[in-house]
Amino acid sequence: MTSYNKSAAVVSPNITFDHLESGVRSYCRVFDQVFDQAQGAAVYDREGRRYIDMLCGAGALSYGHNDPHIKAAVIDYLQSDGIISSLDLFTTAKLRFLCKFQDVILAPRGLNYRVQCCGPTGTDAVEAALKLARKVTKRHAVVAFTNAYHGVSLGSLAATAGEHERGAAGVPLEHVVRAPFDGYLGNGIDTIAVIEAMFGPGGGLPRPAAFLIETIQAEGGVNVASPGWLRRIAELAAKLDALLIVDDIQVGCGRSGTFFSFERAGIEPDIVCLSKAIGGMGMPMALALLRPAIDEWAPGEHVGTFRGNNLAFVAAAAALDYWKTPELAEKIKQNGREMQMRLSSIARRGAGTEVRGVGMIHGIVLSDAVQARNVIAESFARGLIMESAGARRNVLKLLPPLNIESDELAAGFDILEAALDHV
Repeated sequence: MTSYNKSAAVVSPNITFDHLESGVRSYCRVFDQVFDQAQGAAVYDREGRRYIDMLCGAGALSYGHNDPHIKAAVIDYLQSDGIISSLDLFTTAKLRFLCKFQDVILAPRGLNYRVQCCGPTGTDAVEAALKLARKVTKRHAVVAFTNAYHGVSLGSLAATAGEHERGAAGVPLEHVVRAPFDGYLGNGIDTIAVIEAMFGPGGGLPRPAAFLIETIQAEGGVNVASPGWLRRIAELAAKLDALLIVDDIQVGCGRSGTFFSFERAGIEPDIVCLSKAIGGMGMPMALALLRPAIDEWAPGEHVGTFRGNNLAFVAAAAALDYWKTPELAEKIKQNGREMQMRLSSIARRGAGTEVRGVGMIHGIVLSDAVQARNVIAESFARGLIMESAGARRNVLKLLPPLNIESDELAAGFDILEAALDHV
């Protein structure tokens, strides 16, 4: 058995990323080191410098880097010559994952969903949801929201609100009605009433196929919809005989404090899109959870070569072990309270104008994108990785591992506070 050769991974000074990689890359323009190793909440560059990771693969690494339990399961599977890629064939890895997902996640919550394995990226789960909603309802339009982010393939891009992403489409992005998210029109304006009027007499809009919503808009600036607002959206969708699709790709799998972010509202979507953290340790994986009554797919109507990523099934099943007991949920609550407390303290000192978030996704609003960029750069220089979000890119978005230790979480916020003071 050969081992990983670090020296072979060192980039030659004469062959640079600038020469060999497409200009589409983005994160590496901000965090411009060559990273080499990672464990838990820490990543290390090839010089051995340590960074606290509060980016976590944009939420894909909710259990941290190289979690020992998940990693051991993947290594054991590889050493047993288990099947890696299988299209949608039956495999033991898929069977174990499906059974554990049912027993540990769905059944205890009283949820009845069929699992559709999509191509291993979140945008494909959204594409599948949109196609199925249109097939089931025989309607075209989908209601999506201001500041929404659902991916960059054409169907999900049409539902995405960001001008930067939409501008790269090259074709018209159609069949989406844009509605105001909770709070988008300011205090005192009931956005549900506005949406109801749009679909009411004289509004001019036909009944939609679906409402596509993030309960917490992560990329949109950590905008948190209230439980009451979410319940009214679910009621409106039912009134219009439209499907309710929840995009839980970035804020699902515990990020909001419960496994599904919609649990706090007590609603049951018709379709739930999962990706990112469902892959356990960053293994590519995406699922669409379907209410059985709407599972009207004909065989092969939505396919993808890598919808049978068995390493992801193994990693995902191992990650679900953490949900068998309440310990992780309690840890998320504890860490979430610490995040809220530290950010609120920082904001009171005048370093930010607003704190947003729930569970372990939080953001602090700064004055503008320039200030946010400067704070991110200064934090990185001091050993902290995070990103900005929002239409104006002025919200510092923090996504530490769910199981980060308290002292490491505090150390990360110490760096952030020092960087804000410096800037």
